[in-house]
Amino acid sequence: MSDNPYSLEGKCILVTGAGTGIGLGVALEAARQGADVALQYSTSGAGAHDAVAQIAGMGRRAVALQGDQRTVAACRHVVDEAAAFLGGLDGLVNNASITVTVGFLDVTEEQFSRIVNVNFQGQFFCAQQAVPHMIERGRKISRRFPGRRWAGASIVNVSSVHGLMGCTGHAVYAGTKGAIIAFSRELAIELCPAHIRVNVLAPGTIEVPSYFRVDPSYTRDLGNAGVPWGRVGLPQDVGYLASYLLSDASEFMTGSVLTFDGGLTAKMALPYDPPMGER
Repeated sequence: MSDNPYSLEGKCILVTGAGTGIGLGVALEAARQGADVALQYSTSGAGAHDAVAQIAGMGRRAVALQGDQRTVAACRHVVDEAAAFLGGLDGLVNNASITVTVGFLDVTEEQFSRIVNVNFQGQFFCAQQAVPHMIERGRKISRRFPGRRWAGASIVNVSSVHGLMGCTGHAVYAGTKGAIIAFSRELAIELCPAHIRVNVLAPGTIEVPSYFRVDPSYTRDLGNAGVPWGRVGLPQDVGYLASYLLSDASEFMTGSVLTFDGGLTAKMALPYDPPMGER
């Protein structure tokens, strides 16, 4: 254990959806801060295995674990595999997510079930499976360092600004992201006696590879123009904040929802910007 509360040295972290995008950025930054990391992926195996090699180059332990977040059994298995490889769990970043942009009246049963199962059910049951591992990890640390108070474990659930504001074509996706926020607040209170904190990251426009794949006309300049701060967010930006939430420095923070969007949700959405004399 490090005396630096911001360090992740010696921590065992599982990140879901870590083969690409935000999850990959979080996993790499956690390793840079000293953590050993298990990276769950569904289809982005190449990215996850490449990250394992990068993390090994940092002198940390890492493993890539394939699992389909649509099924409860797969969620439980991945968590148990991660805990077995790492020797326990200090932190879980529930990041795996999918979205399908489709109008409310056109949503199919298959689309609804797939998005809900990956985005919300997956987080629920990964967290449920992780908690006993975290409690046991706390007991081991307390036995090893009897004179030091255990700072607790950390669950970071990744939601979205879509859970806080409306956007056409995201009825199901936004519904799951709102559910994550409500669930996380409840879980934070329920897990206080176990000394496990639960917080939510709600990113805004974070440029991930799928942006370029889904919309060939997308450019960095276009992304920058849509953010009040003047630039689009990047996966490593999310990694910085997630690493703080995983660290002992955030011990007193639980049940919080942190928007991370360059001012996007702070900006009032009006159909036009009235002249100063009309304000």
